[in-house]
Amino acid sequence: MSIVKINGSALNGRAVIPPSKSAAHRALICSFLAGGGTVKPIIDSKDMQATVGIIKALQNGESVLNCIESGSTLRFMIPVAAALGKSVTFVGEGRLPQRPIGEYLELLPMHNVAVESDGGLPLTISGKLKNGSYEVAGDVSSQYITGLLLALANLEGDSAIILTTPLQSKPYVDMTVKIMNDFGVKVTETDFGYLIHGGQSFHKMDYTVEGDWSQAAFFLVAGAINGDVTVDGLDTNTTQGDKGILDVLVAFGAKFEINENSVRCVKSALKGAVVDATDIPDLVPIISVLAAFSEGQTVIKGAERLRYKESDRIESVVENLKLIGADVTETEDGMIINGGKELHSAELKGYNDHRIVMAFSIAGLFLDGETVIDDANSINKSYPSFFEDYNSIGGKADVL
Repeated sequence: MSIVKINGSALNGRAVIPPSKSAAHRALICSFLAGGGTVKPIIDSKDMQATVGIIKALQNGESVLNCIESGSTLRFMIPVAAALGKSVTFVGEGRLPQRPIGEYLELLPMHNVAVESDGGLPLTISGKLKNGSYEVAGDVSSQYITGLLLALANLEGDSAIILTTPLQSKPYVDMTVKIMNDFGVKVTETDFGYLIHGGQSFHKMDYTVEGDWSQAAFFLVAGAINGDVTVDGLDTNTTQGDKGILDVLVAFGAKFEINENSVRCVKSALKGAVVDATDIPDLVPIISVLAAFSEGQTVIKGAERLRYKESDRIESVVENLKLIGADVTETEDGMIINGGKELHSAELKGYNDHRIVMAFSIAGLFLDGETVIDDANSINKSYPSFFEDYNSIGGKADVL
């Protein structure tokens, strides 16, 4: 087990965040379907290892595809492999085998693909996916929509994705449509969902992956609470939903300035706010930290899907906030945090969840004494250099 010890300090300076994990997954798959071209920069995180590894396995004709702990890789590659007519078995690690894939277990057999599963992983598929109408709930995971979009464009006939419930996390699907368009594949958004013309070809190209707004959020919040942080490498015209951290910062009264490819956030008088996390679920852990150091009440809602991430992120956040002395109440779809309380250092759980570890490493900056978080190496899932970047601008983190 790895732990990180955090001592109080303030972050001041410039940080260059890694390329967007979400964009990189999509670009790598588009490049694979195009049959060539480069995608860079790519960091050597576990999630990127999962997508790169599965692509190489498919190219080599292997039959076992290890998604490691990447839910995005799993839900994107199941229909893609089916569209290519592959007979393969998907496996995974950590909590991934228990994460939901029920939509595919129902949909794929309706479109010529046989599935073998006890409800999760391992999952074996065989048969070639056929075009047609795909009815999908929009409030389970937008990753199903992305996976189908990537797959259906490879089929000969036209297909339609019909949303049976309102689509949550829509910016992630917008990103998919945008990156597919970059590779020459058109998707039409309709009143009922999406229309995909079959027989399209992904174009070979060299693709540059933009910076990751979800990772930038950790450092911007640190600046807002008590620092002066500039995050470089950001596309301010992005389709990334997690650019929504700027709207959150506005709601909390944080002071920041946007430049061409960077955002600077400085210490501010913060007040609680109501946050609808429907389209920004990955930001909830760091928003909860922001709320704990703000005056007044914060209500976070629309985050029920967080219960099926690397950990139950609602429960994980609430438990750690309580350990540092925060006044927090768990709700079915989020939490209520009454800020302005006297907080203190504590021994916290990382829950083998990269976003929990990173969020509470930011909290530890502003607590008296030494904060200890276990499962520190879980950051390797998405941001292996997080603590290096954290320490480079004034953080005091010691990973053991």
